[in-house]
Amino acid sequence: MSRTRVELIAAVMALAVLVFGGAALLKGGFYLGKHEGDAMHLADLVLRMADGQWPHLDFMTPIGVLAIAPIALFVKAGFGIGHAIFYAQILVALILFLPTLYVAKTRLTGIWPYVYGVFVMLLPLALVHGEAQSAISISMHYNRWAWGVAYVLVPLAVLAPLGRDRRWLDGALIGAGLGLLVLLKITYFVALFPGIMVALLARRNGTAFVAAILAGLAVAAVTTAIAGPVFWLAYLKDLLTVATSEGRQAPGESFAGVVTLPLYVGGSLALVATVIFLRQSGRMVEGLALLILMPGFFYIAYQNFGNDPQWMYLLMLLAFVLRPGPEVTNSYGWNMRRALGTIGVMALAFGAPSALNLAFSPFRHLASDTEKTAPLLPALPQHADLRTEEKRIYTANLKRPYDNPGDPFAAYREIAEREDPDTLNGEVLPMCQFEGGMTPWFEVVAADLEQAGYAGSRIISTDLYSAYWMFGDFQSVKGAAPWYYGGLPGIENADYIVVPLCPMSLSLRHEMLSALDKKGWTLRAVRRTDLYILMAASKV
Repeated sequence: MSRTRVELIAAVMALAVLVFGGAALLKGGFYLGKHEGDAMHLADLVLRMADGQWPHLDFMTPIGVLAIAPIALFVKAGFGIGHAIFYAQILVALILFLPTLYVAKTRLTGIWPYVYGVFVMLLPLALVHGEAQSAISISMHYNRWAWGVAYVLVPLAVLAPLGRDRRWLDGALIGAGLGLLVLLKITYFVALFPGIMVALLARRNGTAFVAAILAGLAVAAVTTAIAGPVFWLAYLKDLLTVATSEGRQAPGESFAGVVTLPLYVGGSLALVATVIFLRQSGRMVEGLALLILMPGFFYIAYQNFGNDPQWMYLLMLLAFVLRPGPEVTNSYGWNMRRALGTIGVMALAFGAPSALNLAFSPFRHLASDTEKTAPLLPALPQHADLRTEEKRIYTANLKRPYDNPGDPFAAYREIAEREDPDTLNGEVLPMCQFEGGMTPWFEVVAADLEQAGYAGSRIISTDLYSAYWMFGDFQSVKGAAPWYYGGLPGIENADYIVVPLCPMSLSLRHEMLSALDKKGWTLRAVRRTDLYILMAASKV
């Protein structure tokens, strides 16, 4: 590829960064349209890390350190968390810039270097996780970032270089990228590693294979030097906690559903057909690699909320780029160039809702109404640039069964197979659930605890979030989980436990109370209100 064309590709990619990243910054703040709970969870992670804490070592999370560190870097530099998110996304895009340009230069021809380069820049810069729901969200930003890395690694491994073979460089980029995926979201490493390694070995590219292993080990060595060897054990412990949790192994459809449900089956069949047509076209290495990558693609979608198959445009790229000459047919006489072109068009159509949602999100955000918005973290004025609709975060609803004893539908309770209510020291707790209104919950409870003399305490909750330290004069709990996945993380470092009478998640309250009982913790009530019971915990 000529130098002029490479420079043109780089200019188009730089323009994409400027347009998508700049559109977000022009708004003057980050205005959420949904997933405020996820944003509060992210804020908890980021503010802890900006304060010097490390994920896995100082707080529990299955999310990798690189999903948090870029945002924490800008918060530590003095930016509000809303702008810190924007700058972190631009930083991730810039980190991906040169590897993406290298893939575009060495693997692609025609219009595809431009399409590919712009889309990879879009992935880290979008302001929604995908799907077709248009409301703005920072939820699962790490999935977009990880897909950005994956869109570099897969073509680099699967596609043959067009010019001079730079095996050491290819392998180093692949190994470093896989190392980043481990530290970003390990799901992507587990899912993509087999197919990428098979692609290198099938090409008899031992040099790149060795370079990839060495680069991956270098990433591990640097991480160990910074965080210590215990970091990996703590990370593994957090991952195992989530994997063995009662309800968090996967947040959406079953694995079979992600492959076969009506919403996904067209893309699944397109992926299978691409493998077959590649093999029938004589693209044996590429077909084999995609075959091994196939379950990984499905697994990533299965593991992610919304089950969005964001591998679809990667499939489109491979289908179009790997079309053989017009004379190639299979044993049925089908023209393989046309067949793969048809699959490419199908993948383009199947992936369009998600891709267009990503592309339009910075501009929808720029045009969004900001008149009736409020800060997500009102007790932290320096982070008032993270905002959402007032009515969304201040609308509080109570959900309860209508078949309790004495209710009109009590006779149907057994048919409904209701779970038994939770008990606390022999007291039956209400079966009700608090919905919406996260901000008023934490404001009201935090203010009540402060007035009752518990300011400065370290408090966790038998609920999804324990964010009291971001809403009042409290300390974060070392070892605790900003988002509760299971077990008793941080319990030994907590001064008190808030047991909501109507939690945001009944199942999580039940899981944590059961864990406290099984582990031999004794709970003593020290304060009771209409919203919660405050317990002091001790172990016999």
